[in-house]
Amino acid sequence: MTTATVTRLAPPRRRARPEAVVERRRYRTIWISDVHLGTRGCDAEMLIDFLDHVDSDTMYLVGDIVDGWRLKKRFFWPAAHNDVVWRLMKRARRGTRMVYIPGNHDEMFRQFAGLDVGGIQIRRKAIHETADGRRLLVLHGDEFDAITLSHRWLAHVGDLAYTVLLALNRRVSTVRRRLGLPYWSLSKHAKAKVKNAVAFISRFEEIVAAAAGIRGVDGVVCGHIHSAEMRGIGGIAYYNDGDWVESCTALVEHHDGRMEILHWADEIAARTAPPVAIAA
Repeated sequence: MTTATVTRLAPPRRRARPEAVVERRRYRTIWISDVHLGTRGCDAEMLIDFLDHVDSDTMYLVGDIVDGWRLKKRFFWPAAHNDVVWRLMKRARRGTRMVYIPGNHDEMFRQFAGLDVGGIQIRRKAIHETADGRRLLVLHGDEFDAITLSHRWLAHVGDLAYTVLLALNRRVSTVRRRLGLPYWSLSKHAKAKVKNAVAFISRFEEIVAAAAGIRGVDGVVCGHIHSAEMRGIGGIAYYNDGDWVESCTALVEHHDGRMEILHWADEIAARTAPPVAIAA
């Protein structure tokens, strides 16, 4: 699979959906990861809404944007996934600095690291300097996942179990949407309740922060574990931008260097909530 293949994974049966005409929130930098285009778990509609409502000087795609593992097993590429790719490429064309750092699920693009394709810089990792002068290491994070590196077959077994959980998650989301209830992630809730998953996430965060400290940077931005977070660990600022499968989150940098995690399901809920009546 080549880089050009991404733009025509499925010949669109219609023109790309036009972007919503709205006033966009402007940030200095946006980070997103773990979109998993090519899977049924990808919430492309929510990501499209996000991309239509925000803009930035720089945007980092921090890995697992396309799920090559799943596409090899079963091809799935609806029109909404083309719409996501079209929006990302359009940003590059209109001047947004786009940096793509492939992860383990889209590792087929790592062979192109160092190249600029269609205005998108493909890199294995990057150093981002914030508006307030901090240096942040940006990488996907699978480099620190011993299970993925040492026992690839076990990682695929875990991927299968996770896929089943996401299928249940989609059913729950559909029922809640029909009942007019807000978005809620079953898979995220299950992960938070499983002791081993919580311990793995905590250990992962500590290892990534320690590696960033060794490299002499002020902080690190990663993805991979589908768990949005921002906290200090041993003097290192740790940021995880989350995912667009369970949490639908992004990390943003304001123009003064302040960092924030956006929970887009909450943003949509606030935007579409009926006005509260004020008692006379």
